[in-house]
Amino acid sequence: MKLNQKYNFCTLFDSGYLSRGLALYYSLETYCENFHLYIFAFDDLSIQILNGLDLKSATIISLSEFEDARLIQVKPKRTKAEYCWTCTSSTILYCLEKFKLDDCTYLDADLYFFSSPQPIFDEIGDASIALTEHHYSKKYDQSTTSGKYCVQFIFFRNNDEGLNALNWWRDSCIDWCYARLENGKFGDQKYLDDWTIRFKKVHEIKNLGAGVAPWNIQQYNFSSTKEDFIHLFHYENNKKFNLIFYHFHKLQFAIKNSLIVEIEPSNFDLSPKVLQKFYAPYIDKLLIIEQSLKFIEIPKKYTYLFKNKSILTDFYLSIRHILKKYKIFQTFNNFIIKSSRL
Repeated sequence: MKLNQKYNFCTLFDSGYLSRGLALYYSLETYCENFHLYIFAFDDLSIQILNGLDLKSATIISLSEFEDARLIQVKPKRTKAEYCWTCTSSTILYCLEKFKLDDCTYLDADLYFFSSPQPIFDEIGDASIALTEHHYSKKYDQSTTSGKYCVQFIFFRNNDEGLNALNWWRDSCIDWCYARLENGKFGDQKYLDDWTIRFKKVHEIKNLGAGVAPWNIQQYNFSSTKEDFIHLFHYENNKKFNLIFYHFHKLQFAIKNSLIVEIEPSNFDLSPKVLQKFYAPYIDKLLIIEQSLKFIEIPKKYTYLFKNKSILTDFYLSIRHILKKYKIFQTFNNFIIKSSRL
């Protein structure tokens, strides 16, 4: 790593993912000393709220600033998710060109850092592009449909090799980016499968701590250290590594009358230990962020989303049956009560 290296990240989300995006930002503040996060806000409400926050290491970018004629042309033909996928490559290119960055790393908004990303960048070295694999558990291997690599964390350097791949990816996504498997393509992700052959100076990140997720956590056991790092161990070879970030894929909250009435961690089998160690603290942070947003001055046309009720209490009451199902009721009970006192 270069001395005093600055890490440039970008992400995109709308108001529906606001608490997740902010949790990502705050985790970077905790574990990344010198970073800047370029946030592409995909609706008016997210712009209003983000501009009202004091995010010293962030730049907020609206759709009106970002969207160009090519994106606007295909937007009506894509679903909300498909359009976000379509835009991923364009957000990275926008940052490299607009802000004259040496490099930029795209992050999914539902990532959360548990330690410094420095080991990832040390590994990337002088590569121009870096990709993270899904590392699927056998039971959930979807590499033939969803791809070998996950767009969750993808690095580009602002040089010929990086821009060549990035522009090719952008052009491809504008041409075709849909939530279906078709002619070897799926969304923006299957395009990455042959990049180690198609492009130069592409690095596959080997650090397993970069991208622990619900589709691969079944392969690992874990423990904590006195320094509060989470050590993981691969069941097959007992390989040890530190958790860098976890991808909280498909963590869903069902909302009714502005209250959280249901939670579904994911469509994957997650042990009580995983829910207790990873999901409980993360949900705790999301709820605290949701609660804090109530104290931000919001334009009147958006206030229906922020009714003066206790999200924490309603959340606790509504998911007791789920907590009992996973036999960790007491653990969640404790952290919800603790959070509600903040």
